[in-house]
Amino acid sequence: MITRRAHLGGLLASSFIPYLAPQVAKASTLPHGPFGLGVASGDPSNDGFVIWTRLSIDPLASDGKGGLSGAIEVKYEIYEDEAALKKVGSGSIYAHQSAAHSVHVTLYGLKANRPYWYRFFALGSQSALGCGRTLADQNTNPHSLTLGFVSCSHYEQGYFSAYRHLAAERPDYVLYLGDYIYEYSLSNPKALVRSHDQSPEVTDLAGYRNRYALYRTDLDLQALHAGSTALMTWDDHEVENDYANLLSQDVGEDKDFLKRRLAAYQAYYEHMPLRRSSRLKGQNLKLYKSYRFGDLAQINMLDGRQYRSAPACPLPHSRRGRVVEAAACDNRLDPKRSMLGFSQEKWLYSQFAQSKARWNILGQDLIAASLRQPGKNAEGQEIWGHFTDGWDGYPATRDRLLGAIEASKLSNPVIFSGDIHSFWANEVKKNPFDPETKSIATEFVGSSVTANGPPFELFQRALTENPHVRYFESRNRGYVSVTLTPKALSARYMAISDRRDLNASVSLLKSFVVEAGKPAIIAQ
Repeated sequence: MITRRAHLGGLLASSFIPYLAPQVAKASTLPHGPFGLGVASGDPSNDGFVIWTRLSIDPLASDGKGGLSGAIEVKYEIYEDEAALKKVGSGSIYAHQSAAHSVHVTLYGLKANRPYWYRFFALGSQSALGCGRTLADQNTNPHSLTLGFVSCSHYEQGYFSAYRHLAAERPDYVLYLGDYIYEYSLSNPKALVRSHDQSPEVTDLAGYRNRYALYRTDLDLQALHAGSTALMTWDDHEVENDYANLLSQDVGEDKDFLKRRLAAYQAYYEHMPLRRSSRLKGQNLKLYKSYRFGDLAQINMLDGRQYRSAPACPLPHSRRGRVVEAAACDNRLDPKRSMLGFSQEKWLYSQFAQSKARWNILGQDLIAASLRQPGKNAEGQEIWGHFTDGWDGYPATRDRLLGAIEASKLSNPVIFSGDIHSFWANEVKKNPFDPETKSIATEFVGSSVTANGPPFELFQRALTENPHVRYFESRNRGYVSVTLTPKALSARYMAISDRRDLNASVSLLKSFVVEAGKPAIIAQ
């Protein structure tokens, strides 16, 4: 492996690649061109970001290789204007078969807090034009920041119109909070809006590559990635439902699960705009990271799956999350267990201690506020308790998190969450079931892009048991749009008219404001 650095008139790009002769192909053999999976930018710094694409001429080829082989030269150009007339740099790297011909170029040497545009060239074709944005310098005071966050996009359950409408808002950055793909396919043909048209459940590298490739062919997803820089994390369906660290949800699958997880992690890296420093090393792929937006905000992106302790109180035949009564599951309360892993916890709390930002945001996969909810025990009788797969399955981790927020006197902590396929607005407290207890953080939870919502009536019935919940709605699909200023954070819950309609409209469902210095949610 060698390091190639191109000096591009003040713009620098770095990629670690071996030199191999490029594959030769004619553009006439590529009816849709090699850029049919789009482009993306992500993982920004104050002087650059990553630009991504993946070459393919047959995205769903059964071997997962996209119809290409060998090494292919890919050129790129960077512009400071949307018309792509003012080129500020260019370079080239090689895309390799071992990484499914994905391209990850880290740009640096750019000016802070501004957009740049980019384009790739290969095999006689050029990609769509993409846009990326650098972060503001730490000692500056941006007057505003616009964000969006999304999660839970099951291809078979609807069209990605939520992505299209968020792209039209042109936020500065988009947080992807997990379940970017779904590893399983629907068993009921009547429930299909469109089909994965592959194996019922992907388990190997070719399968995961093709699942990502299928989702990446969606033009609404491509538009969102091309228009806004991504901050990435995952939940469970990028690998398998309810998996925990090295443990499958299915007790009998443990022998082969590590191999499956490695394949899923490799495919995730290949299809996301991540730095090469994030790539799979041994058994792990590092995603948790901090991003600073001048003095206005700091976003800490967390990984709630890869490092977590074994699930609490599993059934003999399954580790899937379930509702358990507090008195029936002492293991859930064990302080030696962690949802984030103790190394990530230590890193996060050090970020709290060092932060000088006015707003401190956690971007992560699962609803953080505690929920007392109805469920059923092994005998089928209704019980009231807590769900073991999320933060309620690791309450000691949440207690340590809230303690660290208080100890560091963290300014304006706000949590962005996904996973539960519904909109929530929560005040996060040490004792959430006492209305008089002060709020330590606020939480906004986004609904799914397409995946089915949980039963509305069931959770509506539970609201009286959860006085810290300020809003709940599970009957709408959509996304959350956020505007930050020094004085306030506003969150707008945007609802799609019909996930089954390719041309679905969007409308404002509900909006909220959190004023600086006041950890309370104000409905608008």
